[in-house]
Amino acid sequence: MKSLLFSSLSLFALVLTTGLSSPERAYAQSIDDITLNVYKEETCGCCVGWIAHMDERGFDSTVFHPTNIYTVKEELGVLPKWQSCHTAVSKDGYLFEGHVPAKYISQFLASPPANALGLASARYANGQPGNGNR
Repeated sequence: MKSLLFSSLSLFALVLTTGLSSPERAYAQSIDDITLNVYKEETCGCCVGWIAHMDERGFDSTVFHPTNIYTVKEELGVLPKWQSCHTAVSKDGYLFEGHVPAKYISQFLASPPANALGLASARYANGQPGNGNR
């Protein structure tokens, strides 16, 4: 069972309630080796803006357009209440749902919290990258 911890920034860590962590997730990634697999609908323009924001800040992105984005989200463990328009997955399996700014992803990957699955952002909040801001 997975749960969320909410913060005042509308960003939150996805946390396993079992208290178990994967040993392969115990180290931080360098920005130099971060490639995100991004799952989005082909017609979503705001996702393109978010990917540009990430790429401009040193991330590499590989984009996938699955037939059913919601099936992918379900397989990854992203519950409907956490879902946004796209899902990014790091090579270590951390999930970044929606328009999470690059600076927060960098901070998260530099020191991943124990048992965290990743970060998620509220749907289309003002000032998020890809929503007219970079």
